[in-house]
Amino acid sequence: MEIYLDNSATTRVLPEVAVLMNKVMCEDYGNPSSMHHKGVEAENYIKQAKDIFAKILKCDSKNIFFTSGGTESDNLAIIGGAKAMARRGKHIITTKIEHPAVQNTMKYLENEGFEVTYLSVNKLGCAEPEDLKSALRDDTVLVSVMHTNNEIGSLQPIEEIGKIIKERNPEILFHVDAVQGFGKARIYPKKTGIDLLSVSSHKIHGPKGMGMLYVGDGVRLKPITFGGGQQGGLRNGTENVPGIAGMACAAKILYENFDESYERLFTLKEKLIKGALKLGDVSVNGVSDDLSDIRKTAPHIVSLSFSGTRAEVLLHALEDKNIYVSAGSACSTHKPEPSATLKAIGLDKDLLDCTLRFSMSDFTTEEEVDETLNALETILPLLRRFVRK
Repeated sequence: MEIYLDNSATTRVLPEVAVLMNKVMCEDYGNPSSMHHKGVEAENYIKQAKDIFAKILKCDSKNIFFTSGGTESDNLAIIGGAKAMARRGKHIITTKIEHPAVQNTMKYLENEGFEVTYLSVNKLGCAEPEDLKSALRDDTVLVSVMHTNNEIGSLQPIEEIGKIIKERNPEILFHVDAVQGFGKARIYPKKTGIDLLSVSSHKIHGPKGMGMLYVGDGVRLKPITFGGGQQGGLRNGTENVPGIAGMACAAKILYENFDESYERLFTLKEKLIKGALKLGDVSVNGVSDDLSDIRKTAPHIVSLSFSGTRAEVLLHALEDKNIYVSAGSACSTHKPEPSATLKAIGLDKDLLDCTLRFSMSDFTTEEEVDETLNALETILPLLRRFVRK
């Protein structure tokens, strides 16, 4: 049995998505900018996709733009928004637990003369609204806060943050990286004061290399790519029609089955956490000790620290049993530095290299969770016996 528990890194494409994309690539392959029938055929897929996302987000289809993925959506929102607002100010606020797609974009803007304030988070991985309120200034032009942390599954108080920002100054842009949250939460940008929202396809059982950016009414962004004027000139380049159609298909299926999926994932999460804690010398990150706030976290992400082991060794020991997990963000696994998120929540230094992330999807079964717990029960005593002192 192959057990894939690294769905925060990427997900398996839904069969319906693969069938649709094959049709678009092999039959309806026209360029959406062409004026003939094949072009109109392709353009209709884009229109349909915009309508699907608009319905999910409760916005207008004109607010939907397609990109090459979550990273580009984050870059376009943050760089495009900051540069469009630069005459009013050059102060930006974010948190210390953002994804590298946001963290490294902030570093770029700092080199461009912007000042960035990085908010701390509490031990559960949540930013304190009062800290944001104190950090806002007259020259603040943009705030970027992730919806769901990709490593520990903490949820930020997005609605409260949006209210604080807009009460201080409605012109301040509020960007939300919803790459891990979309598909696992109901998010309504207009209701929560979100001006810019980033989504990634391959996190929701769609194809890789595809993303979406919600841009609110009246929000000005400076483009970061230049070309033929597609998508109103904001995101130039011939649209990836098969990717757009596939991503929208995946989103539609996820939200049609949202309630059932949400409950099932939480059941699996609770089972995994409670089973792991019984193994001894295991702690959970992003959730309080009594687990009372587990339903205030993401339903699909579990971060566990295994005292007396090394994450990389445990990861490969599980891999030998065809169980695939992660030692952190897939976008930062080639870096030797400890996880910024785990450091930000104040995790004990001895546990920084003992932490694994287990992330589930609609394909994950109860049997797979049981098998994973059985494997951990067998592996942990052996590894702890031979751990380097």
